[in-house]
Amino acid sequence: MALATSRRRSLLRQVLVWTALAAVAVVTVYPLVWLLSASVKPRADAFDNRLWPRELAPENYSEVWQEIPLLQWLGNSVIVGVAAATAVTLSSALVAFGFAYFRFRFRNLLFGLVLGTMMLPAAVTLIPTYLIWDQIGLAQTQVPLWAGNLFGSAFYIFLLRQFFLGLPRELFDAALVDGCGYFGVFRKVALPLSRPALLMTFLFEFQASWTDLMRPLVYLRDPGLFTLPRGLKAVLDQFGQGGEREWEIVLAANVVATVPMLVLLVLFGRYLTRGIAFTGSKE
Repeated sequence: MALATSRRRSLLRQVLVWTALAAVAVVTVYPLVWLLSASVKPRADAFDNRLWPRELAPENYSEVWQEIPLLQWLGNSVIVGVAAATAVTLSSALVAFGFAYFRFRFRNLLFGLVLGTMMLPAAVTLIPTYLIWDQIGLAQTQVPLWAGNLFGSAFYIFLLRQFFLGLPRELFDAALVDGCGYFGVFRKVALPLSRPALLMTFLFEFQASWTDLMRPLVYLRDPGLFTLPRGLKAVLDQFGQGGEREWEIVLAANVVATVPMLVLLVLFGRYLTRGIAFTGSKE
């Protein structure tokens, strides 16, 4: 009797858990499904909240490519995203390895100061940073969108340091005995063993760059240099509220901007989960 009651409770618990997960999944996926549906509707039906259109208008996507330089903006976003992700991955990994491997005075204090920079809102440093780039003549270029990542990121330094702490220290010591210098240990031992964490950092930063609107709004004036978020803002101004109210073009452009991130998630989602799982804590 007690066993049967325990099984019923376990079954009920599983049903509740799966029901809650299904509800969360529906709430999460619904906006994307709505966007895909609205992007292939005629202008008059764009906001009728039907998930299955009464009338299909696939020509919305051809109009997008004709009306706006979407391909150029896609290319700009890819270039800026790859540059930003590569810069922050390599620089953060180098700093993180230093904090994880070397034992030096005030190490924990310095690491705490690095983490403390995460408490500083990006808007606080926006104007001083702009003035610096303006002083060297690069304020109206794409360089400020990625070059700051050459100095690392506190968040990624923390993640990668935790990963490096989980690697056997004996491997690094053996490489030193075999004649590797410290940079050789980092390049030949630490980096190859940290591929899941490095890939996770790269993808996180690429996604952050892909969706970043604040900095392109501040730095970019030439439409030929626009990244996708900055371009979509221009599309919204021209075709959305206050413009020509061609919402089908705005919606279709948003779908085009979303698809690359979905493809990356499908291709590299398992590496992301593996990198997060391996990034544990160890001292």
